[in-house]
Amino acid sequence: MSATANTSRPVTVRCAFCGVLNRVDLDRLDAGPKCGECGRPIRLDRPVKVTDADFDRIISGTSVPIVLDCYADWCGPCRAMAPALDEFAHEHTGRVLVLKLDTDANPTTTQRLGIRGIPTVIGFRDGTEVRRHVGLADLAVLAALVQ
Repeated sequence: MSATANTSRPVTVRCAFCGVLNRVDLDRLDAGPKCGECGRPIRLDRPVKVTDADFDRIISGTSVPIVLDCYADWCGPCRAMAPALDEFAHEHTGRVLVLKLDTDANPTTTQRLGIRGIPTVIGFRDGTEVRRHVGLADLAVLAALVQ
């Protein structure tokens, strides 16, 4: 077995174009991962949407820390925080997986996580919540969620 096989860092993410779940090795991001179904690029340098249907699989199938942004399209503070979340995802590509959960469209996961106010950002490690922040979050707050 090669050293690369021993050190793979897999994540499971949904293709933004066709919706199919794909397993991506973060150690091979330079190869430009593509969706196994539609062949379009899978971009992890920006937040990736997650739903009730795939939340558990994505959280449990990820080998790196996760920052989950729980938001709603109508929420002004959520929209105001989006640029910081985008910058954080870009700066931490391959080291942290940044996910977005639309709380209106995904009530099951929202309720199970106990989301009572938005924006709420949650840090996960090994599928378990480690930290939470309610309200606007800047880059320092986002980084603290996964330290």
